Amino acid sequence: MPDSDLSMRTLSTPSPALICPPNLPGFQNGRGSSTSSSSITGETVALVHSPPPTRLTHPLIRLASKPQKEQASVERLPDQALVQIFSFLPTNQLCRCARVCRRWYNLAWDPRLWRTIRLTGETINVDRALKVLTRRLCQDTPNVCLMLETVMVSGCRRLTDRGLYTIAQCCPELRRLEVSGCYNISNEAVFDVVSLCPNLEHLDVSGCSKVTCISLTREASIKLSPLHGKQISIRYLDMTDCFVLEDEGLHTIAAHCTQLTHLYLRRCVRLTDEGLRYLMIYCPSIKELSVSDCRFISDFGLREIAKLESRLRYLSIAHCGRVTDVGLRYVAKYCSKLRYLNARGCEGITDHGVEYLAKNCTKLKSLDIGKCPLVSDTGLECLALNCFNLKRLSLKSCESITGHGLQIVAANCFDLQMLNVQDCEVSVEALRFVKRHCKRCVIEHTNPAFF
Repeated sequence: MPDSDLSMRTLSTPSPALICPPNLPGFQNGRGSSTSSSSITGETVALVHSPPPTRLTHPLIRLASKPQKEQASVERLPDQALVQIFSFLPTNQLCRCARVCRRWYNLAWDPRLWRTIRLTGETINVDRALKVLTRRLCQDTPNVCLMLETVMVSGCRRLTDRGLYTIAQCCPELRRLEVSGCYNISNEAVFDVVSLCPNLEHLDVSGCSKVTCISLTREASIKLSPLHGKQISIRYLDMTDCFVLEDEGLHTIAAHCTQLTHLYLRRCVRLTDEGLRYLMIYCPSIKELSVSDCRFISDFGLREIAKLESRLRYLSIAHCGRVTDVGLRYVAKYCSKLRYLNARGCEGITDHGVEYLAKNCTKLKSLDIGKCPLVSDTGLECLALNCFNLKRLSLKSCESITGHGLQIVAANCFDLQMLNVQDCEVSVEALRFVKRHCKRCVIEHTNPAFF
């Protein structure tokens, strides 16, 4: 087929220059730039072009001086090697490579390179970019992107429901979606994605303040109910900073996402212990849970969390001011395989709670009890004598901690790798003792005499 006919055939389809802004200094006269789309000051839009001509005209490809017909060294690489190189490029750079020549155009659109779309930048017209990209990727399989499994558009604040509708309609094999910080998307668009992408396992909607729930659409619920029981296959869900999420919304999420293993609800300030009760009824497989800065969570909520028993490995209850030793005892008693606990700012925790935790969760590797003024050297001693595998310990702003407690920890926890004693009254000698016994330990401190 003549080149002119081929160009006419492809003019109706999206071009490789999808994420490249027009009239940029980096692209004047065909000169490429390594600057990513996230650094563009003007508006970035999706463009439509025909494929490049066969002859190499891009200045980044230096032609050999003798003889003139000899190919550049990069052109001697086999297709497989070029595809491997392209696989390390982000979406916008891959689109730029597709503008070099016809061969690179064909290789850049190899389906194996399009398992992931990653776009960044506050100015990019991400809705249009997703539309053009998916249209091009659907060229061989009309209306369906069978290879695309991951879409990451975190921080693209211009993303709207329209962009998510495009993903939902065209990407049935989607497994991972990250839209953190995209505060213009709503529940309806998220419902469409989880309903039309049955294999979705990883969903990050942190910072999406309009998202108050995760559920199937009504049509999908009616259709799937007899066979699937209205279940969603999401295992990882991050709803950090979804401020409007309430107990009823968490109830709906738990009822639909029963396979959850990782759930992050940081700063979901409207949640209470009742929401955690719903969660434990439907989601017994949770391994990692964060309810940091959820100020209404109390000891009753920790009693519900304790029902996860040995499955729970990671728990963050930082700045949950209503938590005391009582709630900590519930967790320590039943969650014996806990590896990570962040209880920073839980001022109701004392040496008794730390002692109970140390004796029951002996495999603890990371503990943050900073800003717990009632924890003293007595609690540290019990911790050191039971948790020998401790690697990270934060005691920031613990007013009752002294150098004696630190020395006991250092003498027993040889694998300690990080110790935070900022704003603690500890001597230089104690810090040097820690450094001598835990040679790989990084000490964060505020003592100007120790260096």
